[in-house]
Amino acid sequence: MRRLTAALCLAACAAHAQSQPQHYTCHRAGTPLQIDGRLDDASWRKAPWTGWFVDIEGARKPGPRLHTRVKMLWDEQFFYVAAELEEPHVWATLTEHDSVIFHDNDFEVFLNPSGDGRNYFEFEINALNTGWDLFLPKPYREGGKADNSWDIPGLRTAVSVNGTLNNPRDTDRGWTVEMAFPWAAFASRAPVSRPAEGAEWRVNFSRVEWRTNVVDGKYVKPPGQKEDNWVWSPQGLIDMHVPDRWGNVRFTR
Repeated sequence: MRRLTAALCLAACAAHAQSQPQHYTCHRAGTPLQIDGRLDDASWRKAPWTGWFVDIEGARKPGPRLHTRVKMLWDEQFFYVAAELEEPHVWATLTEHDSVIFHDNDFEVFLNPSGDGRNYFEFEINALNTGWDLFLPKPYREGGKADNSWDIPGLRTAVSVNGTLNNPRDTDRGWTVEMAFPWAAFASRAPVSRPAEGAEWRVNFSRVEWRTNVVDGKYVKPPGQKEDNWVWSPQGLIDMHVPDRWGNVRFTR
């Protein structure tokens, strides 16, 4: 009985830990980064990875079937994000900016510089390097409405596919994403500037993954199939727009 009780306690503690907001220390890049999607700059090699992504609902759900992780850096001009997505079949269809990118498999960034759940920013990208940027004054559940007119001036993004895009005849290893968000890009919607030493932002990352079949040599989503939602910091529910459950990123040298 004691062993069973101890095992149950350990399982409960692990589940509780997994449901807590994640933390990351974001260091300053030693040199400016080349945004090419390959993550081979010397500064990236020194930056730590986050833990593997989990299901958006946290420990109550099974772990993702594919690995995803992120690195972050900063310098005088940019907040840098790099993501590595394991994927045996890399595909994408959307090529128009501000399409609803999560209709493809995608990677998503959520930034709340103030940390108060207001005036936050979202960016989504697919394996074709097509992006969608949004601003929300408050979450949808509080009556917030997405501002699709906001574009990220000076944003740099690149994708590198380790395999062949939109080719179901082979098996890929995955894709990597590299992004550079200018500190000045947010000023048109909120009073955001480069963080001071030790400052923290609320940040989260999401990956939307669809199951597919191959029909006539193309990837096709089965009708009625729900997408998977995998995240860095678990939300506890299927809703990314709960900023107080996002992770904490601390900026330091």
